[in-house]
Amino acid sequence: MRIDEAQRRARLARRHMLAAQDRADDITQVADGLVALHATNPSSVFLSALVRMRKPSTAAVEQALYDDRSLVRVLGMRRTVFVVPRELAPVVQAACTDDVAARERRRLVQQLTRNGHPEPVPDAETWLATVMDETERALRARGSATTQQLAGDVPSLRQKLLLSPGKKYESLVNVAGSVVALLAAEGRIVRGRPRGSWLSSQYVWEPMDSWLGDQEKPDPDAARAELARRWLGAFGPAQVADLKWWTGWTMAQTRKALAAVGPVEVELDCGPGIALPDDLAPVPEPEPWVALLPELDPTAMGWAERSFYVGEHRKAVFDGSGNVCPTVWADGRIVGVWGQRPGGEIVYRLLTDVGADVMARVDAEVARLGECLGDVRAVPKFPTPLARELTG
Repeated sequence: MRIDEAQRRARLARRHMLAAQDRADDITQVADGLVALHATNPSSVFLSALVRMRKPSTAAVEQALYDDRSLVRVLGMRRTVFVVPRELAPVVQAACTDDVAARERRRLVQQLTRNGHPEPVPDAETWLATVMDETERALRARGSATTQQLAGDVPSLRQKLLLSPGKKYESLVNVAGSVVALLAAEGRIVRGRPRGSWLSSQYVWEPMDSWLGDQEKPDPDAARAELARRWLGAFGPAQVADLKWWTGWTMAQTRKALAAVGPVEVELDCGPGIALPDDLAPVPEPEPWVALLPELDPTAMGWAERSFYVGEHRKAVFDGSGNVCPTVWADGRIVGVWGQRPGGEIVYRLLTDVGADVMARVDAEVARLGECLGDVRAVPKFPTPLARELTG
């Protein structure tokens, strides 16, 4: 069976809640539909949600994140921070993060052994395990705390590490940040409310079970199969390499997960692909639509093979590491970039001739997002040269 690019763009529009008639009622619905929201830049979580909500509200997003706790901020696929629905957090932990945590623990033990300052840490593995337990106990005693507060409670967190010795960017840092990050990667603690506004990347930490309760972590193979099934439901049809890239799995893990899911083979314009067996019927074309998506938006970052929606504009909108800048979309394609000037004004530049009707819809979407943001300016962390030029 063949599924062409037009049908893939229709699915993208409707399942990713980008067409106006398919927008969501709340952020939890958005996160569930997209599997996970990129959270490397905190503003991306909010902007990805706002553009897809019928009644966009930053207050509603904050309530879901920090009051209702229906969403959780976790380290996940590809060692990237994501916001996921609460019930999906244990699945992501077992499917992806446990492997990431094991690698991060080995790396930190090696750093302590080689670059501990003023001298290497003897038996670094045992030392690290002890310090992590002490840090978790200190956090539980407080209920919530910043990394700095924990370093005050646990003297060993002030152990120094020499990073990049001999390089011009060599630095001497406390091990506290690495230990806290590893506790989070192992699913023992979680990022809570930010210390500043919703744009802030400085969080307090809380015990993970205070957010998830007594949810059980599934078997890794079962978790990977569940994550693959959810991803195919949101991003399929796609290529096997897309799933491998998105999850950060090995090819062996990817194939084993897909064997449990049982997808069917389809033919895509870019080559062989897969889809869920009950997901072969055509999706109706949506009404014409435009959207202003933030950097690292889940839609733009959902596939490794991106030709069906980015075309010849890949170098203009993706940096050398594959991170996408804020983009303008029309009917399933990236047609431009957008940003905010220092005063908060939203500006955009189109990369192709889209016609007067599409430009009018872009202007309307600019007004919609501008009304929601007010004077707030969300600064991208990974702007491309074109995006930097646009915003001055």
